[in-house]
Amino acid sequence: MPAISQKRAGSKPMGLAARLKKNNIAAGYMFIGLYVIGFFSFVLFPFLYSFYLALTDYDVLTPARWVGVDNFVKMFTADDLFWKSFFVTVKFAVVQVPLKLLVSLLVALALSKATKLTGVYRVVYYMPSIVGGSVAVAMTWKQIWDNSGLVNSALGQLGIPAVRWLSNERTAIYVLILLGVWQFGASMLIFLAGIKNVPSSLHEAAIVDGAGPVKRFFAITLPMITSSIFFNLINGIIGSLQAFNSSYLITSGKPLNSTLYYGLQMYRQAFDHFKMGYASAMAWFMFVIIVALTVAVFRSSSAWVFYQDEGR
Repeated sequence: MPAISQKRAGSKPMGLAARLKKNNIAAGYMFIGLYVIGFFSFVLFPFLYSFYLALTDYDVLTPARWVGVDNFVKMFTADDLFWKSFFVTVKFAVVQVPLKLLVSLLVALALSKATKLTGVYRVVYYMPSIVGGSVAVAMTWKQIWDNSGLVNSALGQLGIPAVRWLSNERTAIYVLILLGVWQFGASMLIFLAGIKNVPSSLHEAAIVDGAGPVKRFFAITLPMITSSIFFNLINGIIGSLQAFNSSYLITSGKPLNSTLYYGLQMYRQAFDHFKMGYASAMAWFMFVIIVALTVAVFRSSSAWVFYQDEGR
């Protein structure tokens, strides 16, 4: 009897542990199930369905009609605005991405020096990234660069004639580029984290050897933060090629389509002309371009990105 009672007594904790383990597993499946359902419903299905739509003529109001690759043929051979918007977006990316990287790196270097107000400065410099994509900021930016805006008022005080920044096809795109560069807060924080992770012993050894600040930056800091540069570069390329808000809210693609971003042209095809199939084809073309550029940057990273943990 004592042996039987001991066996029964010992089985209770085992049963409780099994039930707890089963409950934990069920809870895990429940939580991950929400993500899986959301992923299939709002990511994978729309992704695959957009590819199907790219091969159809679909105007939302009538059933989709299969046309094969006609949308792509028309896009490449018969739509001048497609190529115009594509090259405008490429120009925006080529100018904005390096400028944003440079500005964010310089600000991060300035903020890496500890002072009493460093925390305040970091918050102030990060704020544009939080509010930069809002409608209010876009409208404010438009007013600043308008013919009678703040910039022209300041130029007038200096005796310089007003410039039609947003009405001139040679200057309008650069106003939008400046807005993109101004939103450097996220990149700045990533650079700041990378700079803070550079071992101080390397700088101390370089100082002993007589290296100045500039030489230490190029010989130590810059190579050690190449992984941060790599990350910001990838994000910058993807974000700039998907740009939409500033063109839509500030210039509407004007003047003479000089600020017609690819995203804006795609939006117009989809929601102004109800050519959902054609817009889907445009989306897939840009997706291929972004993937190709991302792969190219990843392939090149082995030659210029240094990973401290791997010693290369």
